[in-house]
Amino acid sequence: GIGGVLATVHEISEKVVSERRIVVLRDLGSRALAEEQTAEAACAKTAEILSKHDKDLPFVLMYLIDPHGSHARLAGIAGVEPGQAISPQVVSLHEETRAPAWPLAQVAHTEQAQVVEGLQSRFTTVPQGPWSDPPHTAVVLPILSNRPGKPAGLLVAGVSARLTLDEQYRGFLELLTVQVGTAIGNARAYEEEKARAEALAELDRAKTRFFANVSHEFRTPLTLLLGPLEEALARGEGVPREVHLELDVAHRNALRLLKLVNTLLEFSRVEAGRAEAVYEPLDLGKYTTELISSFKSAMDRAGIRMVVDTSALDDRVY
Repeated sequence: GIGGVLATVHEISEKVVSERRIVVLRDLGSRALAEEQTAEAACAKTAEILSKHDKDLPFVLMYLIDPHGSHARLAGIAGVEPGQAISPQVVSLHEETRAPAWPLAQVAHTEQAQVVEGLQSRFTTVPQGPWSDPPHTAVVLPILSNRPGKPAGLLVAGVSARLTLDEQYRGFLELLTVQVGTAIGNARAYEEEKARAEALAELDRAKTRFFANVSHEFRTPLTLLLGPLEEALARGEGVPREVHLELDVAHRNALRLLKLVNTLLEFSRVEAGRAEAVYEPLDLGKYTTELISSFKSAMDRAGIRMVVDTSALDDRVY
């Protein structure tokens, strides 16, 4: 007859738990989380992802630290309702408070993880999670940023009541925190880049307004200057030839300056989207001669002989 029964058991619990945690980290590395454009949205999306993995994370709290480092504000939550004793909305980082008993200030200042035990004695209500008994241990970890001594936030993770907080569990929580920190860092980098772009756009608008205002201010004295010059040139009689030539040079330069001011005004209108540039053909030889003639009086005073030789072009230049 049969003398006995041999039953062999292959223990795979550690493998199952490891694969389960890999899925958590994979989900946190998804593209949907990387596309969040604000730190608050990144924390909310992270909480949504972690809420589906309550066997390893019965509850999760994510706090963002304000720029001054004085307060931590709840930005992501999973497994528990916000505003309870275990999940305060805002926590001061200057002094530890009796309730809740999370060592947030200590972790923010030391940037070292802290283990909190005996949750049932610290809080009146502890989220039960997927098991019949609620977790009795949690870990508070810093969410580091790219600035030394200034963590981006804090993460409170409940430890499963059916698992031991061993080195593998701690390593999993640290990797999880790194993933969260990367998502927050990417979102804040996007926010900073957006703020810089808005500041540059405002600076560009201010530049356009400045050009428009300056152009208007220049046109008035130029108009008053051109009037007497044109009257003096129109009279002609009684004006020595040398003076007439100097007046003609002054008149051409005033017209050129007025043209530059009008061009500046038109450019500001083009940048503001209120005008369109129009390009016209130009006689390059004639334009060069008029441009160089502005320096004739200075050449004469310096005793320099100036010769302008411009050959005619078949085609006009735009």
